[in-house]
Amino acid sequence: MTPTDTPTATAVRTAAAVDPATGQAWLTRLLLNPRSRAVQRDLRNIADLHRTVMNIVPDGLGAAPRAQAGVLFRLEADGAGEPVLLVQTRTRPSTDRLPAGYARAEVRPMDALLTALRPGLLVRYRLAANAVRRCGPNSTAGRWKQAIPLHGPEADQWWTDRATAAGLAVRTLVSRSADPATTWHAPGPRTIPVPTPPSAPGTKPGAGRRTDRRIDRAITLFEGTGVVTDPDTLRSALLNGIGRSKSYGCGLLSLAPAHPGA
Repeated sequence: MTPTDTPTATAVRTAAAVDPATGQAWLTRLLLNPRSRAVQRDLRNIADLHRTVMNIVPDGLGAAPRAQAGVLFRLEADGAGEPVLLVQTRTRPSTDRLPAGYARAEVRPMDALLTALRPGLLVRYRLAANAVRRCGPNSTAGRWKQAIPLHGPEADQWWTDRATAAGLAVRTLVSRSADPATTWHAPGPRTIPVPTPPSAPGTKPGAGRRTDRRIDRAITLFEGTGVVTDPDTLRSALLNGIGRSKSYGCGLLSLAPAHPGA
């Protein structure tokens, strides 16, 4: 496999290419090559995947390049075929900067969707989110400010509240737990290496001589239909994402027109 691209997607990679004041956005669909070592590495560690994704946006974006470029992404992997990575950006992506043989790329502007939003429009939605609540100072569920993953009805209410605030009235909702967003963090300079067999359960492949720290962020997938109540607010939510852990594959809201009988 080799990455494909449109002529406009190889625009000059400078910070000036991003204009947060506009409503422009692009959606890139990457059909990942499971035989690529870079893909295999990225699927094991979402932090590596994030670094690869950031290659397709301009350089020189300051201290918060992901937010500046409006980068949101979601991994669609059901085990029934090649994994698909959706990447949304506020600047034309340069998919030619992906590793050789990484993916086949399809790039399209989101202008039609952004301008089609109107009050009363019925849409289908899809969101992978890190639905959590923060513990208060007197909480018995965890330490102060600790993020507690939500499940079942609590997660559904989390999404319903945020959808309403984002200008979308939820009509139908199906949710399920998805694979966690796993990141591996190298040990600090004072960590004493402890040999660990590479085949040991729960260890990162290739981490046998390091005490790498694994962090799993819970992800809930929300799908269903909703009615647009505030197009401007919903447009902003589309461009900026919803919830936490946007650098780890959460927060990308996908919308598409729905049939009235849906």
